[in-house]
Amino acid sequence: MKALIAGAGIGGLASAIALALRGWEVAVFEQAPKLTEIGAGLQISPNGWRVLEALGVAETLQSTLFEPEAIEMRMGQGGAQVFRLSMRGYARDRWGAPYIHIHRADLVGSLEARLLGLQIGAIRTGHAVAGYEQTEDAASLTMADGTTHFGDIVIGADGLHSVIRTQMLGADIPRYTGNVAWRAVVPIEALGALAPPPTACVWVGHKRHAVTTRLRAGSLANFVGMVESDIPTKESWRAEGHRADVEAAFDGWAPEIRAILEKADVLHHWALFDRAPLPRWHEGRVAVMGDAAHPMLPSMAQGAVQALEDAWVLSKSLEEKATPQDGFAAYFRQRIDRVSRVQKGSAANARLFHHAHTPGRWGFYRPMGLAARLAPDAFHARQDWVYGHDVTGAG
Repeated sequence: MKALIAGAGIGGLASAIALALRGWEVAVFEQAPKLTEIGAGLQISPNGWRVLEALGVAETLQSTLFEPEAIEMRMGQGGAQVFRLSMRGYARDRWGAPYIHIHRADLVGSLEARLLGLQIGAIRTGHAVAGYEQTEDAASLTMADGTTHFGDIVIGADGLHSVIRTQMLGADIPRYTGNVAWRAVVPIEALGALAPPPTACVWVGHKRHAVTTRLRAGSLANFVGMVESDIPTKESWRAEGHRADVEAAFDGWAPEIRAILEKADVLHHWALFDRAPLPRWHEGRVAVMGDAAHPMLPSMAQGAVQALEDAWVLSKSLEEKATPQDGFAAYFRQRIDRVSRVQKGSAANARLFHHAHTPGRWGFYRPMGLAARLAPDAFHARQDWVYGHDVTGAG
């Protein structure tokens, strides 16, 4: 059996590995001329780490990942701590796997190397997918240059603006969430005493928030900021913004945030879109996954992790069912309720993080801080349904 996969991001590469481990021949088609260092920091929670272990890439990430000491919340203006919860070591004890930070390029590089180690030549860059065709017994992908590749199934892992999803379900317009995002990466040594804490830290504010993490064994500070805006900017990780705009958005914030913005060589700026849950993710021998099926806000740090879960469930469902059509149907049934809940939770978190207007802000956040101090295990338990979920069945 041969799988044709559109998109060589995290979801596409993970799907290819999971299928290759089950005996499939795979071909991954990526429109970019090469897999480059785009994006920045990712948080991989225990439910995602289990998939990376099952795919055989976890060990190769050990030298570059960063395991944060804790997760915490701070006020954006002033930096006062709302709560701090232990994470290093605790995550493995509670959920059976660590909670880590990783540079997206490092994760993609490890997935790429793993796949090519299983099947040489499985990734084909410079191939822009234009559409698919299928019969009862086969499927094919047509490229923008008119060439056609044949296989048994097609998987659309081609992101928010998925060509595969558009053909399957018709053209639509992604919903602008009312938020734009900023990101930057700065060497820790350039920040000195103003380096952000070695945690996964959410800095909350009025109609905006920021998240700081550390990457590459702690040598880099990663910043992502989300700001409510009536006017969307371009939806692209590669788009750059103006320093004056981000500095105005976070004017008066904690010195750690200001230092990152001042020291960043490049400040990327893009709009955040999502979609309502789709009625289906498959049509015959064709299915979509990851952002092509369920884009979500980054406020639960689950976008990449849910794509990893998709990849494992999709491959396992194809292995267990008699036909690809039945396998894709089972994959959808198993995943739709969970990812819809994560989508809703991500949107709810964004609203929570944007509640810190000056009047009464401590009245809103103080109970949360008190609960974290008095009953940290109970506070952590709110994430059990996310982090404790194991699609691999290993634990």
